[in-house]
Amino acid sequence: MNLKGAEAARYLVKPDPGRAGLLLAGADAMRVALKRAEAVLALVGPQGEAEMRLTRISAANLRKSPSLVSDAMRETGFFPGPRVVLLEEAGDGLSAVIEAAIKEWRPGDANLVVTAGQLTGKSTLKTLFDKRPDCISVIFYDEPPSREEIESELKKAGLTQIDAKAMEDIVGLSRAIDPGDFRQTLEKLSLYKHGDSLPLTSAEVAALAPATIEGEVDDLIHAVADGRVADLGPMLQRVSGQGSSAVTICIGALSHFKTLHAAACDPAGPAAALKWARGGFKQKEAMQRQAQHWGARTLERALALLVETDLTLRSSSKAPTMAVMERALIRLAMMKR
Repeated sequence: MNLKGAEAARYLVKPDPGRAGLLLAGADAMRVALKRAEAVLALVGPQGEAEMRLTRISAANLRKSPSLVSDAMRETGFFPGPRVVLLEEAGDGLSAVIEAAIKEWRPGDANLVVTAGQLTGKSTLKTLFDKRPDCISVIFYDEPPSREEIESELKKAGLTQIDAKAMEDIVGLSRAIDPGDFRQTLEKLSLYKHGDSLPLTSAEVAALAPATIEGEVDDLIHAVADGRVADLGPMLQRVSGQGSSAVTICIGALSHFKTLHAAACDPAGPAAALKWARGGFKQKEAMQRQAQHWGARTLERALALLVETDLTLRSSSKAPTMAVMERALIRLAMMKR
């Protein structure tokens, strides 16, 4: 059975131990990991791992020994209580093994929680969990969390008194930063407001939001994508002075240009592809313009250059890393021209 939206969010807070399996999949590995941790905690409790009621199995080990999952689900634990078998980074190649283990499941056996990356609509793994009544699948698409998910996270963080403007800022923040960073921000807000009965304000959200260094890196990458060669030197110097490494900049540039390439290749057009992209309206408008101006072929050349740069930065080369990155960014900006 496949669950979506608010129904999926409510289920993961309190999973049904009477179901054999749960599949969590999506392109955003951090979001999948956070929801997996939430579901496992709800099933085995805070002492589950310490009491050895949580068994972790990697997809690579399962390929070598296909009986690992079924054996782990049926074995008797030393400590009493519910048990979970966690299979991470699964794929369609393990569908038959997982199906066999689920078919053997009986009440009292361990629940199986499976995580996977992005799955297609025809995925055999997704189809298996979708069609079985004793299983649940939740697929996380590349879109921001819903208002209900955000409110649930706030409640878990102990933040119940929030003024309207602060709530708008929190919703906007959830769309602008990674899920892991968003969770950490909520924890900081919770600690800051501990023992304070006054409502959370917009100013407090702004003060505790992630540092603006990410915004500086984004501005640098947008300057590259816009072909503003003259701006790169001062901007790179400022970002470097704030503590950003060449590898961080390269990863950010790779992510940006991958998004542009996907938008340029989308049959529905860049606007549709960038609907759920990070950032505000102006940033999305700029990315739409960049995708149209660059085109898919030139963006592929840009990605090849960034991958080559990333490999150089991580190699044993003695070349100054920031100089290597600056050279690549200038080449990219010139390429756009």
